[in-house]
Amino acid sequence: MKHDKKLHFSPKEREQFLQLLGDHTAVSILSHIHPDADAIGTSLGIYLLLKKEGYRVEIANATRELPRHLDFLEGFGRIKQKIDYDNSLIITCDCGSPDRLGFDLEGRRIVNIDHHPSNTGFGTLNLVRPEAVSSSEVAYRFLEPLFEIPRGSAEAFYAALISDTRYFTTANVSEESFEVARELIALGVEPGRVAQAMLQRRSLASLRVLGRALESLRLYLEGQVAVMTVTRKDLEATGARYDDLDGIVDYARSLVTVEVAILIVERPDSRKVSLRSKGADVMRIAREFGGGGHTVAAGFETETLSTEELIDRLLDRIKEEGVINIQ
Repeated sequence: MKHDKKLHFSPKEREQFLQLLGDHTAVSILSHIHPDADAIGTSLGIYLLLKKEGYRVEIANATRELPRHLDFLEGFGRIKQKIDYDNSLIITCDCGSPDRLGFDLEGRRIVNIDHHPSNTGFGTLNLVRPEAVSSSEVAYRFLEPLFEIPRGSAEAFYAALISDTRYFTTANVSEESFEVARELIALGVEPGRVAQAMLQRRSLASLRVLGRALESLRLYLEGQVAVMTVTRKDLEATGARYDDLDGIVDYARSLVTVEVAILIVERPDSRKVSLRSKGADVMRIAREFGGGGHTVAAGFETETLSTEELIDRLLDRIKEEGVINIQ
């Protein structure tokens, strides 16, 4: 969904946010498990801002292996795997439902910052804007009238923005997307430095596992659906980590005939499925399997279905839902 104007937030929302901050002696900033750049960048941007403002604040993610290519961002080394503060205000970033956080938040008050249409609205204060291109855009637009944005926060927000828009190539990019980028650059972000840090520091293992994923590629439904798989054996043989798989599904989507691309990754106790399209609504497919996301980028995880069963069921749902046109 395109938008050419700034995101709208009511004075009441900002008042409630400041009241929640004032009611707590500490803040814990969390993002979804297996985080991407938007989750990490949004979290770090808020963390650095609140820390500069003098708040007692921590940042945590339940995932052991975080995306290595984001280690250039200020504060990255401060991300923990646990919450140390009791009764702190929780700020969640880029997370559609609390079960995707990996922490017990019962009884906690939560500020929910996100841009996924599938967000369940689980927060005490829900700052969810599906029209935004990234959660970092939501955070930046909400916070910039309230606080001075430090350079470190601007860089983290910018890294999240360019990652979730695939470097301004997604269909929801608008004039406002570039205006946010311009404002962040004016705050001290160096676009070339950030792009180089994010794009030109791939591990050798990531290229090796990419080769295996491409070898697994199969086409279905008149070449309009591409499926790639990555097994645990592939990861072990190449030395790759799960964060090395970021962006692999886009190689399948880039094929001229392909309308829907699917990547199935074998995890120790589950299979993670990433869905991408050139315009077809794959979010409704993901929702049927308990997942969510965006219209052209969605996903889910299953502990019960094998890879073969997943492929069969996904192809059946794509045909039944009319996600693509089949002659």
